[in-house]
Order: sequence, then structure tokens, then C-alpha cells
Amino acid sequence: MSSTALAGPPPPAPAAAVEEAAPARRRGRLTPYLLLLPGLLWLLVFFVLPVVYQASTSVQTGSLEAGYEVTWRFATYTEALAEYWPQFLRSVLYAGTATALCLLLGYPLAYLIAFRAGRWRNLIMILVIAPFFTSFLVRTLAWKTILADGGAVVDALNTLHVLDVTAGLGLTDGERVLATPLAVVCGLTYNFLPFMVLPLYTSLERIDPRLHEAAADLYARPATVFRKVTLPLSMPGVTAGTLLTFIPAGGDYVNADLLGSTDTRMIGNVVQTQFLRVLDYPTAAALSFILMAVILVAVSVHIRRSGTEDLV
Repeated sequence: MSSTALAGPPPPAPAAAVEEAAPARRRGRLTPYLLLLPGLLWLLVFFVLPVVYQASTSVQTGSLEAGYEVTWRFATYTEALAEYWPQFLRSVLYAGTATALCLLLGYPLAYLIAFRAGRWRNLIMILVIAPFFTSFLVRTLAWKTILADGGAVVDALNTLHVLDVTAGLGLTDGERVLATPLAVVCGLTYNFLPFMVLPLYTSLERIDPRLHEAAADLYARPATVFRKVTLPLSMPGVTAGTLLTFIPAGGDYVNADLLGSTDTRMIGNVVQTQFLRVLDYPTAAALSFILMAVILVAVSVHIRRSGTEDLV
């Protein structure tokens, strides 16, 4: 017979010890919620409450002089969409084009940093992040100088007859680049390129190089290795970079205002005008909610097609 059987069951814990352990367990269960409390309060004050206020504003009627009153006038949404649908379509088109260009430019750069940069990796990363140390407005104004009429860039494009092709596609106006769709897309691409590169680099860096070696040992060509190994494993970075680029680009108004013209106005420009110049707050709020809905639908479709199981 074992010594455990001879000793019998352990004696019950004292009642005082059980009473002391119960509050400790309750505190342990509450700790995660207490840690989340500051972030939840921040979202409540600076996100939820403004959204609720904007929702209330969008169904109001009145004027700035007489005051606004909630009358549940949902016709503001249909009227705003009917009047400003070209700006909505233009915003989606410009933001989608800029996102695609950021992906085409950012993926090779992120791949270079992750696998080929070597000791230059930190320097290249600093160069990618460096634009963030300059004002968004200053960076956009710099593009007015870069794309100015008679500048080196425009002269080179004219010499290469590139502007003839872009003018035929409706992207430029004759020998001008400023105040055209091409200028707006260039500004969006430049300003939001780091938002694409950083998630891509993070995703690519997590790929074990031994997977590439194993694929090469199985006689896979470099293109096959990229298509079968690298690209699928980097899809979380592609998804994150696409979202981080498309969402702010869709609501941007600075690039269209400084680099474009009245023919290149995006929905962000309309919202800004309605809020700050026309002072039609219900229409501006309705346009903001329609833009939010369009972006949410686009993001949902993209996430369902790309998958998010490894997005974190």
C-alpha cells in the first residue's frame, strides 16, 4: 500500500485562507479590463461621441443663424449623394490608383530591406520614415515645385513624349502636370507610400529564410519561390498596407486642393467646403457618413478576399 493511501486525503484549507483568495481571484479577473479602460475611454470621448454627434447633425434642418434642429430628415443623404457622386467616384478611383502604385513601388522596396539590404537596412528604414518628420502640408507643397511648368521633371517627360500618352489618357492637360489627375495621384502615392512599406517589411521580415532555401533545394526557380512561398506568406502585410493606404487616401483633400483643380476635387474637398465655407453642416455630416460607409464596404470586401487570420 502506498504512503499516499496511508496518509489519506489532504486536510481542507482553512476558511480564512479561502476568503482571502477569493478577492485576489476577482482582482485578477478585473485586471485586463482595468488595463483596457483608458483606451476605451479615449475611444468613447474622441470617436464614439463625435460619430454620434455627426449622426445627429446629418438629420437636422435649419441654418446657422436660426439654429439647427433634429427633424430626422434622411433625404439629406440621397440629395448629397445625387449631387456629389462624381466626387465620390473620383475619390475611390484616385485612392485605389494610389494604393496600387504604392503596392507596386513598396513591395520591391520592402523585399530589398528585408532580404537584401544587409548592413544598409537601418539606413534605408530611416529614409522611408524620414518624410514623417516633415509636415504633410510641406511635403505636398514641395510637389508643386517638383511638377511646376518648365521644371526639370516636366521637361524630361516632354522630351520622352510621356505627356503625350498621359494627355491621351486624360491624366494630364497638354504639356502641364500640375492641376491634373496625375499630379493628385502622384501626391497621394508619395505621401502614403510609407504606410505601405512598413507593414510589408514587417510581414516579409517574419518569413524564415530557410523556407527559401528549402524551395531552392527542391529545384524551384526564383519566380516560383516568390509566387509559392514569399507572396502568400506576406499577404497579411499586403492587406494591412492596402488598408492603411486606401482609407486615408480616400478621405484626403490636401493633395487635390494643392496639386489639382476644380476638375479633380475629391469628396474630402466637398466636406471641407460644406463645413468651413458653405456652413451646411447637415450635408457635410451626411457626406462624411456616406464616405465612411463606402470605405467600410471596400475594406470588408478586401478583407474577405484576402483573409485576416495572420494580420496581427
